[in-house]
Amino acid sequence: MTARVTPLAKVRAARTAAASRRAANARFAVLLLIPVAVLTVIGLGETLSASSVIGQELYQDGFAFFKRQLLWVGLGIVVAFIAARVPYTVYRKAAVPLLVISIVGLLAVLQVGTVEGGSRRWILLGPLTLQPSEFAKFGVVVYLAAVLERKAKLLDDVWHMLVPFAASAGLAALLIMLEPDLGTTLLMLGTAFAVMAVSRVRVRHLLATGVVGVFAAVLLAVASPYRKARILSFLDPFADRLGSGWQVVQGYVALGTGGAFGVGLGASRARWNYLPNAHTDFIFAIIGEETGFAGAVAVLAMLAMLGVVGYLIAYRAPDPFGRMLAVGITSWLSLQALINVGGVVGVLPITGMPLPFVSIGGSALIMAFGAVGVLVNIARHGVTPSR
Repeated sequence: MTARVTPLAKVRAARTAAASRRAANARFAVLLLIPVAVLTVIGLGETLSASSVIGQELYQDGFAFFKRQLLWVGLGIVVAFIAARVPYTVYRKAAVPLLVISIVGLLAVLQVGTVEGGSRRWILLGPLTLQPSEFAKFGVVVYLAAVLERKAKLLDDVWHMLVPFAASAGLAALLIMLEPDLGTTLLMLGTAFAVMAVSRVRVRHLLATGVVGVFAAVLLAVASPYRKARILSFLDPFADRLGSGWQVVQGYVALGTGGAFGVGLGASRARWNYLPNAHTDFIFAIIGEETGFAGAVAVLAMLAMLGVVGYLIAYRAPDPFGRMLAVGITSWLSLQALINVGGVVGVLPITGMPLPFVSIGGSALIMAFGAVGVLVNIARHGVTPSR
């Protein structure tokens, strides 16, 4: 005879299940914040070391870049806290305005942006420097997640995939390419591809889009003389080690000098104007030099943890929009880290991509913190997957 379950027992079971779910959600949020906190602390320490020489040369203050980075970290933490408190479902309704703001920002930088290093990527607003492409990463992810969720039953038709993709990631990538910034363009398209991969888009349509994207990336990489030079220096940096291969070779030297446990914190030699962009794009080389193989592996472990936890949060998301949003954010941060580290160690061409939470930067750092805040909010609404 089947035991009868009383209403009180059902209430107790429901409360127990809810408490267990809240505890699991809290654990995922903490697991996400651990690598972010560790990477941020490492970034502050290495910024202080890597930027001291150039800060003294430019501003007669070896702490100039460190103090600026400390300010950005503080603002980023505030943004992350606010984003963690805002229900992620709010972004579903704001998808179109966020995309419009992103496109307007990318158009504005082409008109009034300041040129640095041959690219027009930044807008100066008094003492502030804004990089619209960083906000566009988030705007495109939100828009694609919202539209693909709404069109879930229509995605058998390839046009219901291509039109939203072209109107968001495609248009944003085109405008970013005009700056020009091939690295962020590829990151944008790769992130959009990841969002579509967890939607109901047909696999054959997804693969066809990927093949076209790779072919276009190759064409863009060799179409410009300076990008072609970067490709050649990537293939054989020692062929022109005093020219186009200088940065890659000096990165190798810094990493090799570090050995197993490094030359010591603050003892980098590469920062003395041997390694260009030591405090930004190539800060991973300084980490390897000062903390050795052990420190470099620790950073990679934290980046890997960030990616794994982010995808687990996506797996536990309560709805398709949350899942696609979490996958998009996690892929954005993971691909950015992969491109940066890959360029430093020589397995990918150099693209000028900052290392998330570690490299010095304002817009990139604040948007990364905000993205993590959104992931925390998704984690707080997580459910136990039924499959």
